[in-house]
Amino acid sequence: MAEPIIKLESITKTYDDQYAVDHLSLSINKGEIFGLLGPNGAGKTTTILMMLGLTEPTSGEVRVCGIDPSRYPIEVKKRVGYLPDNVGFYSHMTGMENLLYTGALNGLSREEAKKRAEKLLEVVKLTEAAHKKTGKYSRGMRQRLGLADVLMKKPEVIILDEPTLGIDPEGVRDFLQLIRDLNEQEKITVLLSSHHLHQVQQICDRVGIFVKGKLLAIGGLEDLVKQLFLRDTFVIYAEVSPVTDQLLDELGKIPNVNKVERRDETSLDIYAQADVSSIISKKIIESGASLYQISKKDFGLDEIYHRYFEGGGSGELD
Repeated sequence: MAEPIIKLESITKTYDDQYAVDHLSLSINKGEIFGLLGPNGAGKTTTILMMLGLTEPTSGEVRVCGIDPSRYPIEVKKRVGYLPDNVGFYSHMTGMENLLYTGALNGLSREEAKKRAEKLLEVVKLTEAAHKKTGKYSRGMRQRLGLADVLMKKPEVIILDEPTLGIDPEGVRDFLQLIRDLNEQEKITVLLSSHHLHQVQQICDRVGIFVKGKLLAIGGLEDLVKQLFLRDTFVIYAEVSPVTDQLLDELGKIPNVNKVERRDETSLDIYAQADVSSIISKKIIESGASLYQISKKDFGLDEIYHRYFEGGGSGELD
């Protein structure tokens, strides 16, 4: 099995005896898009700063591209591109000039830097604004230029900290699609930190839910459902007539069914640990009732996220 490109082992960061990051262990695989999802103040940025060697963990170990960023921060920075939530450029310089300056800082020749800058400006759809001063750029344009900027050194990993803040919905869609395209075409590993649920759900292969310095759950959408909805992995909606007490009793006895709730005279929600839709359908028809509709409810990341907090972060949710 390949070594993770980012590996955190029980890292902590404390300020005045308060945990900003609390015994966090996390592995991110080469080539994946990983979403670190949590509210503001959860400790996401502190975690990123430790990955970059910009602050040291109080305890635990960090490895990025196999390197300890606390001891060799420059080596990590050579391999990792970082885009903060509010990227800054020299406003009196054009987009192209800013990229050429970054190229020079990373040891590229003028010719090589210009060639790469032109290509990246095309990728981020800023070719027409290449010779416009960045002080005149919109926030969305600055974020796209920021992405081109971190790609100038051909990083193995890019870390994006709340990259879509203040960008209009269309700009957000374009930016996220750009991330997905770069990941697929150049196999770059992406760590995306955000508190925006739907954005993370759109492009991330795996998600870690991060609250008060702790990683509460990790995995793909299906994995998170299993971890956070330990009892009610499936909710099956049925429209039935008539709904009798005998039918409710029979449905409640089906294996893996935890609870049957009646919404109104003809609507039922059946909570289960497995997809028992076919058994429910058969049971309803055998009872002599009419089945007008049956459907399985899929949990979205937003529902997982909010329902977890409603449960107080205790793990099992009812």
